[in-house]
Formats: sequence, C-alpha cells, structure tokens
Amino acid sequence: LLLETGATSATAILVRTLNGNGVVGSITVAGSATAYNTSSDYRLKENVDYTWDATTRLKQLKPARFNFIVDETNTLVDGFLAHEAQEVVPESVHGTKDGMRNETDEEGNVTSVPDMQGIDQSKLVPLLVKTIQELEARITALEDA
Repeated sequence: LLLETGATSATAILVRTLNGNGVVGSITVAGSATAYNTSSDYRLKENVDYTWDATTRLKQLKPARFNFIVDETNTLVDGFLAHEAQEVVPESVHGTKDGMRNETDEEGNVTSVPDMQGIDQSKLVPLLVKTIQELEARITALEDA
C-alpha cells in the first residue's frame, strides 16, 4: 500500500500497474471516492484524431437486459454481451469468444474449462460522449435552419 499526500488530502494507492512503459493504471482511494485510473497523459499518445464518426459506431452496439445464470433471483440487469461489443469497440473486451483454458488440479490432471470474456464498460464512454456531441451539433444546425 503506497500513500501519497497532497496539499489538502491523502490518497492511498491500492494498486499500481506497470509495464515496460511505466505506470499504466492504478486504483486509488481519496476521501470517500475510489478511482480506477487508466493512463491518459497526452505524452503517451500519437495520431490523435477528433473527426471520427461515433454515432454510426454507437448504433452498432446492442444493449440488452438479462440475468446471470447463477443469480437465483433472476434479477434483470442492463449490459452487453462481450463478443457483440467486441465487434464495435474491441478494446473494451478481454478474452476470446468461446475461449477455453487448461486447468491443472493438485493431482496433475488437466481439464479444459471455459475462459469467460469480460468487458470494461468504461471504454464505451468516449463513444457515448462523442455521439452526444454529434447529436448536439445536428440539433443546433436544425434549430438554426
């Protein structure tokens, strides 16, 4: 546990992830908030483009309502099927559709088990924000016409 102090508050860094390029993420706690941080410094980026079409891509996503099989209460939640989101925003999904991995038990027996996909829904936020900006521009253009 690392502790960094600022002028007005203390921040506990619970996890700091590194690779050959340095720190690439962290989980921090300050006051009553927890932040899951991904590297975003401009000095780490190149080929920055603000002109892509978010609305077309957003319309390809398939939000769904479902319950998880293990949830005995069958509570419906809103979300995405990872393999469908991967087609539109590949960086939001970890793993391979229908992926399998080998597990070895204490006796050395190897069994093939499902390697479930996961989704980082925060990777969808830039697409949502840019779509809102594009729609706002279209509304403004219609109002001014």
